[in-house]
Amino acid sequence: MEELVNEILEKTGKTKQRFDSLTEMVSDPSIIADNRQWKKLVKERSMIEDVANSHDELDKLYKDYISCKEEYEKETDHEMKSMFYDEIGLLKEKIENKIEEIKVLLLPKDENDESNVIMEIRQAAGGEESGLFCSVLYRMYVMYAESKRWKVEVLDINETELGGIKEITFMVKGKGAYSKLKYESGVHRVQRVPETESSGRIHTSTSTVAVLPEIEEVELDIDEKDLKIDTYRSSGAGGQHVNKTESAIRITHLPTGIVVACQDERSQIKNKERAMSILRSKLYDYYQGQVEDEYKKERKNQVGSGDRSERVRTYNYPQGRVTDHRVNVTSYDLEGVLNGNIDQFIEALTLKDRAEKLANL
Repeated sequence: MEELVNEILEKTGKTKQRFDSLTEMVSDPSIIADNRQWKKLVKERSMIEDVANSHDELDKLYKDYISCKEEYEKETDHEMKSMFYDEIGLLKEKIENKIEEIKVLLLPKDENDESNVIMEIRQAAGGEESGLFCSVLYRMYVMYAESKRWKVEVLDINETELGGIKEITFMVKGKGAYSKLKYESGVHRVQRVPETESSGRIHTSTSTVAVLPEIEEVELDIDEKDLKIDTYRSSGAGGQHVNKTESAIRITHLPTGIVVACQDERSQIKNKERAMSILRSKLYDYYQGQVEDEYKKERKNQVGSGDRSERVRTYNYPQGRVTDHRVNVTSYDLEGVLNGNIDQFIEALTLKDRAEKLANL
C-alpha cells in the first residue's frame, strides 16, 4: 500500500502546487484587472480544487498511519498495543477509500461540465407526430431543469400547425447543467398511437437532441468581419408585432457556413445577443473537431440522421416503458420520466462513462 500511496501523492502533489500558485495569482490585482485572464485562471483553479484538497487529506491520513504503526511497534502494553492495532486498521481503510476517490478525480475532465447548455430539439422521422414528440421532450427537459432549480430560456422556436415543434433552441442555466444534460444528445424514439390514427395502429417516430456547452465571450473571439447579419420579421405567435418589426436576427459565420437565428425576443438587440451566444457554442463545437470533416462526423454521431433505427432512448406509450439503449436501463414509469424524472438514465450513463475512463487510466 505504501508504494501506491506515494505514487498517488506524487501525482496529486503537482496539482496541489498548481492550485496554490493559482490561488495566489487570482488574488493579484494586476491579473484581476485583466478580466479575460482572471476568468481563465479561476476556471482552472476550480477544476483542480477537489484534487488539491484530496491530496492534503491523503497526506494527513498517511502520516497518521505511519505514526500509528511506529507507536504500535514501540508499545509494550497489551491493551495500548491493541488500540493502536485497531487504529491502524481504521486508517488503512480510510486511505484505501481516499485513493479510490482520487482515482475518480484524476480521470480526464470535461472542462465544460460546469457550463450552462444550449439544447436543440428537431423534428426527424415521422412527420407531424415527430413534431408533437419534440414538444413532449422539450417539456420533459423543462421539468427536469425545474427539479434542479435551473433556469430555461427559449432562444428560437419554429412550431407546427398542430401545436408541435419543428425545431427549438433553448438555454438551460445552472451550475453543472452540461455535466448532466450532455448525455441527452442523440435520437429519441417514440412509439405510440397518434390521436389522428383511427385504426389504433402504433406509430414510430423520432426527434433529435443536440447539447452544446455555452461558451462565454472571453473564451472565444469572433471577428465581426466574418459575420453576415440579416434582420427579418418574426413568424409565429406575436400578434401585430410580428408584421411591424424586423426584430428577428439571422447570423451567418462566413468562414464555416454556420447559420444561427433568433426571433424569440421583441428586441433586435436581445435577439442578436442570444444568436451570438448560440454561434459561440456552435463554433466551439466546430473548432473542437479541428477540421470540417471531423466536425460533420462528430455531429452526425451526436444526433444521427434521425432514422427510426438509430436511437439512444425509446419511449413506448402502450407499455408505459422507457429504455435507454446505451446502458440497457428501463423504467416502467413513463409518466414520471416525461415529467422530468430522468436522473436514473443520467446516473447510469455517468457511471458507464466513469468506468470506461477508469479502465483506460
